[in-house]
Amino acid sequence: MTQEFDYDLIIIGAGVGGHGAALHAVSCGLKTAIVEASEMGGTCVNRGCIPSKALLAASGRVRELRNTNHLKTLGIQLSNVSYDREIIASHASNIVTKIRGDMTNSLKRLGVDIITGWGRLVAQQKITVDTDKGEKSFTGKDIILAPGSIPFVPPGIELDGKTVFTSDDALKLDWLPPWVAIIGSGYIGLEFSDIYTALGSEITMIEALDQLMPTFDPDISKIAQRILIQTRDIETRVGKLAKKVIPGSPVTIELTDAKTGELEEVLEVDACLVATGRIPYTKNLGLESVGVETDRRGFIPVDSKMAVLSSGDPVSNLWAIGDATGKMMLAHAASAQGITVIENICGRHREVEYLSIPAAAFTHPEISYVGMTEPAAKKLGEEKEFQVASVKTYFKGNSKAIAEGETDGIAKVIYRQDTGELLGVHIIGLHASDLIQEAANAIAQKQSVHKLAFNVHTHPTLSEVLDEAYKRVVAS
Repeated sequence: MTQEFDYDLIIIGAGVGGHGAALHAVSCGLKTAIVEASEMGGTCVNRGCIPSKALLAASGRVRELRNTNHLKTLGIQLSNVSYDREIIASHASNIVTKIRGDMTNSLKRLGVDIITGWGRLVAQQKITVDTDKGEKSFTGKDIILAPGSIPFVPPGIELDGKTVFTSDDALKLDWLPPWVAIIGSGYIGLEFSDIYTALGSEITMIEALDQLMPTFDPDISKIAQRILIQTRDIETRVGKLAKKVIPGSPVTIELTDAKTGELEEVLEVDACLVATGRIPYTKNLGLESVGVETDRRGFIPVDSKMAVLSSGDPVSNLWAIGDATGKMMLAHAASAQGITVIENICGRHREVEYLSIPAAAFTHPEISYVGMTEPAAKKLGEEKEFQVASVKTYFKGNSKAIAEGETDGIAKVIYRQDTGELLGVHIIGLHASDLIQEAANAIAQKQSVHKLAFNVHTHPTLSEVLDEAYKRVVAS
């Protein structure tokens, strides 16, 4: 580090992306500081991935133990299964506290300076931080912006944090409303519908688009609706816009036709979860001081190396990662972006390969995917002049799934017919979030299904669901 800078690297935002970047920076010999205005760990640790998975784990056990028909087939009989809501909530809270502490300690142990306060750019390679002791300035040879995101609340929806709330408040599990409306059928909406129905709530799921789970592959969406919605205490409103939501007892929701805007129904429910996605937390970052403008949605423009752009050109020594870039709003994507930045700072060219980054919904059963949906792959095939094909295999034919008594689910493999290159894999079924990693690694290496068909998989395991899919391609 030259003497003209306080640090080699300053990171604004201590979420999973900022934390991962800091760890890699230290391993590369960079003197590093990380600035955080709130809690260490960002959205994922405090209000997202970690507490939601804790709630899903607990509620999933309740669902399993109350499924007497399933248990009976295994020779197990239980009665009077009950749960303690406060202990379930404490379970999630305690895990957050532990992981947050572990992250803080790991940074301190490696010599990363943790600066508490709101950080913003004031000039190139310079920031100020509003700390509890006043404003302080710091300089860094390179600066990474990792401010994260916040829940998006559409106009007309009024929050009170108790009867109308986002996932931030839902994760506290302060109470269990008998009837919950969930606005949105993406990952957040699906996971919370899983939690609430397992614990006894009735759900009305509201989706503005003309189909549920619009971002999923169509085949996966179809079977997910059958397994996760139709068999549970969930009614749906598709193509309906929650034009107005008023907190209270009851909560009042005005539903209009999403296309015509005509008022069609007024719902009165006990509570409403707003699960309409997330928006970047990029206000008051001082971007204007270095000539950077966010796009109309508030995302920070970046190039393939994660360098921040101004009028299409990279701003020297300024980088952005995570949800604020809008590339792929996942914690592990942010971490990959952070490592990519450090590699580029150190002169080792690196770009993020988004097609090989997997995603999962931790419902029961789980949903996961990596790469392209079949419609997206076929569109690319038309542009590049190659044919796309797909095969499906079913959990009901898998020995391990049969032994577990968990045979609902499919795996869908999408590939190029000419080269066999794997383009996408979509799974719904037991442990889908773990199974997808094999496919993600294969896509990252641009492997052919013809080669993958000769890989050996442990028997009997769920991984043979993918093995069977690869072999079906070769046999066809």
